[in-house]
Amino acid sequence: MKKDIHPDLQPAIFVDMTTGARFITRSTKTSEKKETIDGVEYNVISAGITSDSHPFFTGQKQFVDTEGRIDKFQKRFGSVRRAGKPKLSQS
Repeated sequence: MKKDIHPDLQPAIFVDMTTGARFITRSTKTSEKKETIDGVEYNVISAGITSDSHPFFTGQKQFVDTEGRIDKFQKRFGSVRRAGKPKLSQS
């Protein structure tokens, strides 16, 4: 590998914001929050979704909208008519 072209890897802990699960790994991402485990300082990085909370990995379905997008649109704007072009009278 060429020197000085690759980013530095630091120890990191990714914390799932939904479940609180923690994943210890290495990352190029840094953080203001630090935590020391067994004498090693880790960057603590919050993650919105991880394998611990993602429906694909958990097998649980999350809230799914039962109304389709078109139905929602029609419900909100169905009574509103679009202004059309004035018809030209034929004489």
